[in-house]
This record gives sequence, structure tokens and C-alpha cells, in this order.
Amino acid sequence: MKIVHAIARLNLGGAALSVLELAAGQQERGHEVLVVAGTIPPGEASMESVAAELDVPYLRMPALRRELSPRDDLRATAGLRRLLRARRPDVLHTHTSKAGATGRIAALASWPARPGAVVHTFHGHVLSGYFDGRRERAFRLIERALAHGTDRIIAVSEQVRDDLLHFRVARPDKIEVVHYGFGLDRRVAGAPGSRAARRGLLGAGDHDFVVGWAGRLSEIKRPLDLVRVAANVPQSLLVLAGDGELRPQVERLAAELGLEERIHLLGYIEDLGAWYGAFDAFLLTSANEGAPVVAIEALAAGLPVVATDAGGTRTVVDHTESGYLAAIGDVDELARRLRELRDDAEVRRRLGETGSVRMRERFSAGRMVDETEAVYLRALSR
Repeated sequence: MKIVHAIARLNLGGAALSVLELAAGQQERGHEVLVVAGTIPPGEASMESVAAELDVPYLRMPALRRELSPRDDLRATAGLRRLLRARRPDVLHTHTSKAGATGRIAALASWPARPGAVVHTFHGHVLSGYFDGRRERAFRLIERALAHGTDRIIAVSEQVRDDLLHFRVARPDKIEVVHYGFGLDRRVAGAPGSRAARRGLLGAGDHDFVVGWAGRLSEIKRPLDLVRVAANVPQSLLVLAGDGELRPQVERLAAELGLEERIHLLGYIEDLGAWYGAFDAFLLTSANEGAPVVAIEALAAGLPVVATDAGGTRTVVDHTESGYLAAIGDVDELARRLRELRDDAEVRRRLGETGSVRMRERFSAGRMVDETEAVYLRALSR
């Protein structure tokens, strides 16, 4: 098959990584694949190097941007339309809201060269929890309209699928669940001695309890809750790998609570896999998640995960078996669970071992490629 993937940007995050892993796996199976991605905004880290590492053909389309811009959106739609007419792929597979909109409109406008199948993946959604009610209602109407021109919709978790059904985005028979898949051994491997080296950078000794987090310091991730949790877990260090618009507020709250020595902000880092080995547990405080890739990776690295029960997180974290789930905003419960892990190395080991095995069973790249190809074949035979 000839396959074109379109995504708004290859920034550091689960959506971009899964697209690249999927494209690499499809290419290994003999399909002709191209990934089209847009501009990465200032201040965000890029995963374009991963495309090169996986040998995935990649075309940058500067007009394709996450931000709303009528002029650029029209240019991106026209550019994708020209691309589809020139390449005539069997499948156009779009990812994320902006590429999903421009790509699917381009497919409709490319007639009679419309791809044989148009597939869109919701890696999460902005249908609730991100914007005010008026804008959310507008996004729901847009997604419903776009779904009419889509042959199959993929959700990355059962929770995302259920949300799409709740908001009446599409009929149940059009939506399928395909969980993420990654080359986890490669993603979480650390060089020998990296644990001691990175803990040394933090000033942490062998017996210190180090908690990790990774992501964008934005409202949906509730990073101020990270600081509040840390304040309730004495004798611990919290390491934040990432950056974003709320970094000044995070730093301010940490200072107000006297936590400057116990909270380390690394900014964006490319070798996150090596850092997992430096942590003793992993924390997520998000208000919404599609399927949190950092939790998948942390568990694969043998870390217990304490997280809010947000979106698709329960698809990843098995409560009391590989980690713990708490209600969104329940800082006290998150802190209590971390204190339990701090004080019981045997529980940490047991939860971590369970998570490591289950992530490799549940989130393999080969399984994701198989299931996605099956979706394509069903869409093409409609």
C-alpha cells in the first residue's frame, strides 16, 4: 500500500512518536510510507531526529501549524491536496486535530484522486477540558462534520472511544480502538552506570527517593499539582523533564513552599530513556490523557506509576498492580501513595516488575502495525 501520514507537528510527545513507530513498522513490511508534518512552535522540542533514526521518509510542510491561522490553514489544505493528487496514496491517515481537519478536507477536495481510504486517529481530544464551552461545542460540530468524510476513526484507548461516542462524533461502527505500540526496549534502555550518573547530577544518593515526571508544563497537565504533591512527600526529590507556559508558575509555587532544593526542572531532554533508570517512581497529575506514553515507558522501565485517573490512563496503569490511580486534583491521595512507595522498596519492585511485563505485552509496535493495517483493509473494502 501507499500510505501518507499527516500530523500537525513532530514535537516531543506520544502522538508524534507513535506515528513514527507506526510508519517505520509499515515500511518494514513493504509499504510505501511518507510522513507529512508541520512547524514546531518555538519552545517545543522536536522529534524529527527520531524520523531519521527510524529511517522514516518525512516531508515538512511549514504552513501546517497547531495554532489557528486561516491563511496558513488554507495553504496547508492546498499543499496536502497537491500532495495527494501527485502521490495518489491508497490510504491517507491523519493525526491530531489540525492535520485531521486540513488533511480530510484536502482528501475531499482532491477528487477524483481521493485516497482509497481516509483514516483519522484521535490521540486524545480537545472536545472537553481544554477550552470554554462555546469553543468546545464548535469543535464537536467540526469533528462530526469531518467524520462524514472519514472511512474509519481510530481511538488510542477505550476511554477516548467512549468520549467520541458520548459527544456523538461518529457512529459506533466507524470507531475502532488501536492501542499505541513502541519499541520499548530501545526507548527505555539506559547505558550502564547512567542511574548513578544522573542521580549524581541531582545530588541524590542511593537511598534518596526520586520521583520523575515528563511532559509539557501546560494547564491540562496540572503541573502545579506536581509541586503540591511533592510538598506532601518529605524526603523525596521531584524531577520535571519538560517545559511550557506554566514553568514560571511552577517555579514560583516551589519557592513559596520552600521546595527549591527538592524540585529539579530539566527542561526538554532528548535522552529521557536514560533518565527513567534514575527514578524510583513516576507521577502524573493530568486532567486528561489519551494514552500517556510517558507512563507506558516508565512502567516498561520498571517504575511504579502514581497517576490521576484521567482519560486513557487506566488503559496503562493497573491500580494496585503496576501503580496507583487517584481522582483528578486529589493531591492528598497522590502524595499518600508516593509515601507508601517511598517507604517500601519491595512494593516498588513488585509493581515495577508487573508493569514492565505488561507494557511489553500490551504496547508492542508489531501489534499496533497489525491492527492498524487491519483497519486500513476494512476501510478499503467498504
